[in-house]
Amino acid sequence: MEKVAFLAHIRGMVQGVGFRYFTYHEASSRDLTGYVKNLPDGRVEVYAEGSKEDLNSLLQRLQEGPGSGYVKKIEVEWETFHNKYQQFSVERSYF
Repeated sequence: MEKVAFLAHIRGMVQGVGFRYFTYHEASSRDLTGYVKNLPDGRVEVYAEGSKEDLNSLLQRLQEGPGSGYVKKIEVEWETFHNKYQQFSVERSYF
């Protein structure tokens, strides 16, 4: 099973609608590692590592979102797997 990573930036109504916790649940249920956090410009950033199949599944769910907001666009940069994280976490916003 090929392991890879991605860095994604999600645009739309994705802050203040439970998107980070939705992402956490979806990523954790797939045994992915990484993080999700809000950015000051209104986007959400997701870094995730795991199998390509599970990451593609996560991206599909992120496109759908939690239902209380909406996703306009997801920009994804695929990266090499580095095993940077032990688990998936929600990072606090400090802005």
